[in-house]
Formats: sequence, C-alpha cells, structure tokens
Amino acid sequence: MRFIRLIFVVLLALVLVAVALANREMVTLSAFPANFGQYLGGTWSIALPLFLVIFVAFALGMLAGLVWEWLREAHIRREARYRGAEVARLQGEVGHLRDRHAAPQDEVLAILDAPTAPSATTVVPPSRAQLPAVR
Repeated sequence: MRFIRLIFVVLLALVLVAVALANREMVTLSAFPANFGQYLGGTWSIALPLFLVIFVAFALGMLAGLVWEWLREAHIRREARYRGAEVARLQGEVGHLRDRHAAPQDEVLAILDAPTAPSATTVVPPSRAQLPAVR
C-alpha cells in the first residue's frame, strides 16, 4: 500500500509540474469587474502566472470543501460525544450496581460465605496419602 501511495504522489507531482510549465504566461487577476475598483480607490488587480492562479483556486476549493464537510458533520460529532458520555455514565452505574449487589446483605450469610483458614484447634483428618500402606 505504501508503494502505491508513493507512485500516486510521484505521478501527481509530475502532473503538477507539467501544468506549471505549460501555463507560465502572466495573467491579470482582478477583484472587481470592468474597472469598478477605480471607484474604491487603488489597484484591485494583480499579475500572476496562470499555474499559480490554478493551484491557488484548487487549494481554496479544497479548503472550502473541508470546511463545508466539517460544518455538515457537526451534528454527528455532537451526537457521538453525547452517546459516549451516556455510555460512560451507564458503565459506571453498572459497575456500582455490581459492587452493591455482589456482596451478601445478611451478616450471617457474609460470615458463612467468607473463606476461613483452619485454626490451630481444628482437627484436620489425615488424607489417604498419609495413611500407611496396607499389606
């Protein structure tokens, strides 16, 4: 996949260089039509190479599309944040309920359910391995 991406980038660079070399002539870019800028004062036009106008227009179009999609998907991101907070709240509530309901409610049952270690006074019956072998 990395190789395919590299090939794509190289081909794109070659196309951009070819477009730049083919469109080197200077063009005048005006901000207002038909000498309307003279009423506002100053010169509202600039001379640029054509390839630069093409690349800047392409970059501005990409930027406008990015901002448009970001604004269009804002409600999706807001809903995802809300759902994430709801999931975290519910997971905390489930954890709390597990902790609360896992322990026995009755003290007697708690004593009976608690594992105890054998004490010194408790008689432990010998296991079968400790008995002498029968002849």
